[in-house]
Amino acid sequence: MSLNVPTALLERAEAGPVDDAEFVACVRESLPYAWSVISEVASAAGGDGHAEHAVPPPSEAERGQLLRALASDAIRKSLERHFGVVLAFQNCHRVAAFTPDQTTTERYRAFTSVRGQLLNQSPELRDC
Repeated sequence: MSLNVPTALLERAEAGPVDDAEFVACVRESLPYAWSVISEVASAAGGDGHAEHAVPPPSEAERGQLLRALASDAIRKSLERHFGVVLAFQNCHRVAAFTPDQTTTERYRAFTSVRGQLLNQSPELRDC
């Protein structure tokens, strides 16, 4: 799953640094499903500092978008800056957003721990 990079943005990248807002807009347009999931958990995290999304994507295309967004350091960090959260990712669809002050909490440590990863596995998820 690649980004659909407009020619003008590609030319700016070839010439030097690109504005974060332009990159985030490219991600939003290229990965609409991932954008909707991440914006949903980021918005909900404002309540108690944490929110999760655990609904499997409707198709492999949407799964690919989510994996692309969260597996790329550049995309993930840009989304974190844009939404003001720290994203955590356990599998092909379980995404959480934490406000920065929540990254020292037990909830964050449990979600991102080896134990949390193991407890979130099932035979249904082996191919995701």
